[in-house]
Amino acid sequence: MPSLTSALRTVARSSAVPLRSRNCRLPAPACAYSTQRPPPSAHRTRANPLVAAAAVGFTSALVYRLANDYVAADKSIKCDGAAAVSVVETFGKDWTPVEALEADDPANPMSVRMSVWVKNLQDHIVRSLEAVEASAPPCAESPSLSPPIFLRDHWLRAEGGEGSSCVLSGGRVFEKAGVNVSVVHGMLPPAAQRQMRAEHAGLPVSDTALPFFATGLSIVIHPRNPHAPTCHLNYRYFELRDPARPDGAEPLAWWFGGGSDLTPAYLYEADAALFHDTLKAACDGHDKAYYPAYKKWCDKYFYIPHRAETRGVGGIFFDDLTTASPIHAARAPTKEAIFEFVKSAGAAFLPAYVPIVLRRMHQPYTDEERRWQLIRRGRYVEFNLVYDRGTKFGLMTPGARIESILMSLPETARWEYMTPLGAPGSGTREEKLVGVLTKPREWATTA
Repeated sequence: MPSLTSALRTVARSSAVPLRSRNCRLPAPACAYSTQRPPPSAHRTRANPLVAAAAVGFTSALVYRLANDYVAADKSIKCDGAAAVSVVETFGKDWTPVEALEADDPANPMSVRMSVWVKNLQDHIVRSLEAVEASAPPCAESPSLSPPIFLRDHWLRAEGGEGSSCVLSGGRVFEKAGVNVSVVHGMLPPAAQRQMRAEHAGLPVSDTALPFFATGLSIVIHPRNPHAPTCHLNYRYFELRDPARPDGAEPLAWWFGGGSDLTPAYLYEADAALFHDTLKAACDGHDKAYYPAYKKWCDKYFYIPHRAETRGVGGIFFDDLTTASPIHAARAPTKEAIFEFVKSAGAAFLPAYVPIVLRRMHQPYTDEERRWQLIRRGRYVEFNLVYDRGTKFGLMTPGARIESILMSLPETARWEYMTPLGAPGSGTREEKLVGVLTKPREWATTA
């Protein structure tokens, strides 16, 4: 009868992902997207011996092959143009989205350049998150030996435009993750112009419908482990055009907007500091006034009035950013300079967030911690459906793609009547989180 060691070796040989020669991309794992709800309390059930053996064998084989075939001089794993994701030793990574940067052509109009940027950045981030998924062994909630990958759903908008919704569900690390791109155009009626002008002072209002263009990248990630925080990103560009001008002419109005924020269920001050320090560095590289103003704007925007608390520990948020924006005073940066800032902020997402996930994704957790995570997700849903301008605008837009708009919502959430978790005076970690949500604080540690 074969020994357990030889059995593990057999499982490892049969389940390990086949890797190709050095300097070629990691093979795409089989799709494990599913809308089925995981069995209750699955992460606490007794492990199946065969699944456990397969998991150990899979992990050993994967790490061994990655360490030999894909470890660069800096000990990070290379996946072509995707970010280098270290799953062997350190968090030191080359996060630069090289393919996205190389695809940008300054000779093109900004509408084309921003569209190309968000599409390439989407692919860069999706491949990086898939590498994180592949670094984790199978688990009870995601038992397939093939690591989950994103479902890539490309769509066309009848009214004008296209998009790509990339969604991962039922993953080993990410319970649900969405990375969406939209590139849309059409006619903006006078009523919509007036509604938008309330939040965009530079927008002209016409008595007739005007052509518009909008593109953006939107990300929401809900990890499985309660100690790993939810994260959101959105960067966008908008134009209102003069129908009398030829295509490619300077628009009547334009602006950039966006930001990124962190929403933990359990507070780790080092995680919040890393996230904010990384975003601050991206801002400071372009304008020292950006981070303090946009951090404050983020705390204000992601506030839930009926709960008297913020959604999370914040990040940055800005809107209606143009050459003449008040924050620029007399500096008046060019559209090109503002675009470079937006690219830097978008490229900062992975180094700001993925090291936190790698830190927390294997941390043990209890039933009560999972329960608190679902309660906090309920707050996330409340903000997105009641207050978020992007969600409300999308739901009111004719021809809106509802599945993509509601991608931001978690698969599971919880509401309890007068929950005792996090109650004042309880002295718990849950109360500690609520304390910083009701009184936002500064997190950046760099000058």
